[in-house]
Formats: sequence, structure tokens, C-alpha cells
Amino acid sequence: MAEQEEKPLTASDSPVPGPTRIGRAVALARLLQYECTQLLQLYKERETFLLDHAPDGKRMVSLSPEAEEPSTEEQVQLLHSALRQCLGLLHCVIQKEEEEWGKLEGAYETLKENVQTRLEHLLWSTRDLVGNKDGTLEVTPDHQCNEEVDGAVGTFGLKMWTYHVLLELNYWADHASKTLHVLHTEREGTEEI
Repeated sequence: MAEQEEKPLTASDSPVPGPTRIGRAVALARLLQYECTQLLQLYKERETFLLDHAPDGKRMVSLSPEAEEPSTEEQVQLLHSALRQCLGLLHCVIQKEEEEWGKLEGAYETLKENVQTRLEHLLWSTRDLVGNKDGTLEVTPDHQCNEEVDGAVGTFGLKMWTYHVLLELNYWADHASKTLHVLHTEREGTEEI
């Protein structure tokens, strides 16, 4: 049996540093934002009547920070709460659409499931970044889908409500990307991910 020579460890042999937890969270938020934009586009292509109608400009998910100028970590905690509400709304969209039209297949449905999965992962990531040691930041959806959806009546109402939810998802995914990037810059001292 040949003896192996011990070679000194060189810089090229050392492990390549990968993205940090914050960097991975930023990348995940950016991917989620991209997919939310794609999901919204697919929905608009499917529901062409939306070109003539727009939901009111009110936010479905709103947060009121306790501090007037919350720190970046407090902003991420607020973001976590908003993302939980978005996940609940997305669960509700999925449930209501299946009740109305059954289980469908296609690019929209596949992407909707991908967005749901990425949103769940982003919730775990934000909890790990700024969560309390006692586990008070939950990752379960924060919305009950057992009543009519914001007064939406009939198929048209459901479609408009779904459109509003997708706009809201897009808004909060973009907000997540920006907020997590600020946290990354503060903690890592660099803007590069």
C-alpha cells in the first residue's frame, strides 16, 4: 500500500466561502420577487379583463411599527409578520381557486406552488436572522380562509381579489429584497452578496 504524502494546505485548497445566511436570504427574496412578478404576469395573461379593471390602491397587508424609526432588525421582524400574512392570503387564493375551478395544471399553478414554497422558506430565513430565542416569530400562515374573501362575490369578485393578492405578494417580495439587502449591508459591511 502506497503511503500518502502529507501536503501543506494552500490557499487554493481551503474551502471557498459561500454566501452568508443573510446573503442567502437576500438571494431568496430576490428570486421570490422575480417569481411573484412572473406569477402576476401569467395571471394577467390568463385574465385579460384585468386590463380594464384595477383594485383599489389600499394595502391588504399593513403593519404599524411600534417605534417611529424602527431599526433594520425591527424592520425585518415587521417584514416577517407581513410575509406571514401574505402566505395566509396565498393559501386562501389556492383554496378558493381549487373550490371554484378544481385542481388545475399549467404554468400559473406550478409557479403559484413555487411562490408558496419560496415564501415559506423566506419566513424560516427571516425568523432565523432576527427571531427571538423563545421562538415567538412564527412561520405559519397568518390568515384564516373560512369567510368570504373581502366581500368578493361570485367569480368576478374572486378574480379581482386574487389579482389584489398577487399585487400584494409582489409588493412585499420587493420590500423583502430591499430590507434584507440593507440588513446584509449593515451586518456584512458590503453590498455584494
